[in-house]
Formats: sequence, structure tokens, C-alpha cells
Amino acid sequence: MSRIRIGITQGDTNGIGYEIIIKAFAHPEMLEICTPVVYGNEKVAHYHRQPLEADLENAPNFVVVGDAAEARDGQLNLLNTSVEECTVEYGKCSAAAGRQAQAALNAAFNDWKQGKIDAVVTAPICKAAIHSDSFPYAGHTEYFEKMTESEGLMILCNEQMRVALATTHLPVKDIAAAIDAELLEKKIRLLHTTLVRDFCISSPRIAVLALNPHCGENGNIGSEEAEIIAPCIEELRKNSIPCFGPYAADAFFGEGFYRQFDAVLAMYHDQGLAPFKALGMESGVNYTAGLPIVRTSPAHGTAFDIAGQGKASADSMRQAIYAAIDIVRHRTTHDTASANPLPFSERRIERERLPIHDPRPKA
Repeated sequence: MSRIRIGITQGDTNGIGYEIIIKAFAHPEMLEICTPVVYGNEKVAHYHRQPLEADLENAPNFVVVGDAAEARDGQLNLLNTSVEECTVEYGKCSAAAGRQAQAALNAAFNDWKQGKIDAVVTAPICKAAIHSDSFPYAGHTEYFEKMTESEGLMILCNEQMRVALATTHLPVKDIAAAIDAELLEKKIRLLHTTLVRDFCISSPRIAVLALNPHCGENGNIGSEEAEIIAPCIEELRKNSIPCFGPYAADAFFGEGFYRQFDAVLAMYHDQGLAPFKALGMESGVNYTAGLPIVRTSPAHGTAFDIAGQGKASADSMRQAIYAAIDIVRHRTTHDTASANPLPFSERRIERERLPIHDPRPKA
């Protein structure tokens, strides 16, 4: 197989994006498993690299290419995506850094559409810096949904668990009104498809969390569990979707029940992400499922408080790159295997033609 081309956007230039990209590729084997194309700014990239050079002798230099199609195996390719001058101000939220981040995103997405890269890994952005009339989205998830005209599913994953969100960047006061049977059915079905196609899990088990404390206490603390969530789970199980619940979120994570499932659907952002990050943030990956594009990112933000200090861990970025490679391969394998299936009657005839194997030993 040819090496998978991974587009990596620079994120906010005042954060830790370049630091974790450089540290991730300081491991020589990273260039053996993919061909990276960093979308960003050459001057900014070298500025971030200079203070890391003494401690990262194996870190490759950025090699500027004029087009993603020119990216070469075995080198850390960089594509300039903005001609605007940008001054790095560690830890500061600035509109200039936001424009740089948006330019990198747009360039990476356009290259994916043209088939020049296979997946996109996004370094963290500052939402306040990037938000503008030309970028009215709550985050990366909503951006890629709009650009692909698809409805995605936010999944946080690591070696311990996969946590998907029924709702993402909503104010808490709006969450209950957004939870209905149509939304839950759509998200659970999408999660099931994702586990089969993108994670190669043939018979996935899905846990669904309750919205209210103690599953609503038989209606005393809320009725969504009895009226919406439980009936939806029951109906999907009748249709061969193995989902279970609803489970009270505190006991579910506190007692380790997540270990018995292939994925968890949380009702809202902090319900799922707080325990996920408490249990394994450093190696966590944010994956936007359900889109034609494969997009992953580290499960953390810009870390303005430590930007420029050389303290950032690249574990999550490295895992995000691994995940993007795996998902691209899994999709290819799944789609190839399931293309042009035989109709049921033809499958039966083919089975009847197969020789019968007698397991008994020969005399």
C-alpha cells in the first residue's frame, strides 16, 4: 500500500500546535507510516521550532512544497497557506492568528476534495480568535459538517473507551429541548455504522447514558429517560442495533461499566468529556465521524498557559495521526469487502456449490 497522506493544520499560531506537531515527528517512525503535509506558515513554523532544537535532535526540518501533490515520503512537508505576516504572541487570542488558522483549514479541506491528501488532522484552534463572519462555526466539527454538507458525530476515543455526543456545543439550558427520539435514533445508528466501518468492530455494543441524575428517579427528576431515551433504545434493539441503557452517568463511569461496551453515547458535551478527559486526556483523540472526510484532532485545546515553554505533550497529536491512518485503512477495507454483494439467493446457490468438508479422520 502507498503511504497515506495526512494533512495537518497548524491551528492557532499562538498556542501549542506547532510544538506538538514537531514533537510528534521527532519520532523517526512517524515518517515511515505516513506522508505528512503541514498547512501553515513557514516563518511561524521555524519560529516555533527554534527553542525546541536543543532537546529534539531527531526532529525533522520543515520542507516547503508548492503543492500537496509534491509532498514527498520521508520528510515533514509544509505548504504555505497565507501570505499575511503573522507575529507569534504566545498565549494571546488574536484575530490575526485566527485568520492563519482558517486559511490552513480551508486549504487542507480543498486539497482533500481534490484527492491530494487522504485525511486531515487539526491542531487546536482558539474559537474566539477564529470566529468571524467568514467562520461562523462553533468549532472544527461544525466547520467540516458545513463544508461536506453532512451531519457528523463527535467521538472522543483512546485505548480505554469511545465516547460519542448526542449534542455538542450547546448551552446547557438548551440541551433538554434538543433531545428527542429522532436525534437519538440518528446518532445511535451513526455510531453503530462508525464502529463497524471505521473501527472494524463487527458486532459493537453501545451504552446510552441518561440525561438526568439517577435516570430521572422514575420521573421525579425528569421524564426524558422514560418518555424518549428508553423507548428509542428498545426500538433500535428490535432492529438489530445492540444498544443498552439508559445508564446514570456518575455510576456508569465511577464503577467502570464503560469497559463492557465498545462505545458510549453521552447526552451532552461535559457529561461525556469530563470523565473521558479525567481518565485519559493525554492520549485522547477527537474524531468527527459520519463525514466523507476523515478528520481527527488531539483531545485538548490550545493550552495558551504553557505555549512557548516546551512543556506540551505530543501524545494526543501522535494518537490523532495514528487514528486517521487506521480509519482511512479500515474504511478502504470495509468498503472493498462490502462492494457488490451477492443477492441472498445467489449467496445460497454459491454455498450449495461448495464441497462439503468431512471433519472425520480418514481410515
